[in-house]
Amino acid sequence: MFDSKRRDFFGVLAAGAASLGVSALAEAPADAQPKGVQSSSDHADFEAWLGKIKGKHRQVFDAPGVHEGMPLAWSRVFLMTNKMVGVPEEEVTAVVILRHDAIPVALKHDLWEKYKFGEVFKVTDKATSAPAIRNPYFQPKPGELILPDMSVEALQKSGVLLGVCDMALTVYSMVVGKSMNMDPGAVKKDWVAGVIPGIQVVPSGVLAVNRAQERHCTYCYAG
Repeated sequence: MFDSKRRDFFGVLAAGAASLGVSALAEAPADAQPKGVQSSSDHADFEAWLGKIKGKHRQVFDAPGVHEGMPLAWSRVFLMTNKMVGVPEEEVTAVVILRHDAIPVALKHDLWEKYKFGEVFKVTDKATSAPAIRNPYFQPKPGELILPDMSVEALQKSGVLLGVCDMALTVYSMVVGKSMNMDPGAVKKDWVAGVIPGIQVVPSGVLAVNRAQERHCTYCYAG
């Protein structure tokens, strides 16, 4: 059963589609979309990002939730164990798609504090047992994560490709903006500007998972 946050997500998505008179937001031209749902994913950049998927061993990790950072841990395990069995680094690509509730993993520390992501997405600071006010998965403190080198920063250095869902950024920024009496369009712009450098904003998480599989990635559910 959906909790209130998921009902908000799909409620806003449905309302946006209804206001366009189409069955899906993605089918409408950009200039027809209502305020706050303009796409922030550049098609050419997205295709170029997909073009970085190389090597014999390719896997996409579909992450619809933070899940205590497990999508990052599993991608690190994928790299580690390929190395253990003698696979050259250039023959391995891991792709992590952060969609739905997983989007805060892709966002900088200041946004976590400003928009109370720890509270919104139910991420607890292990040191304080309070909702996190910084991104513990980006630049973690020593011992904060269950595996060494599973942080966003460390995975990027290892060549892992990370994408974040533009549709989820749009819908959640509308929900959070409404709750804080802020303009949803301004909130969305702030969130996109706060995406960690190197993480690709993709049109939608489900589309990115599909395109990665079309480029011969095997699928791993990481939610």
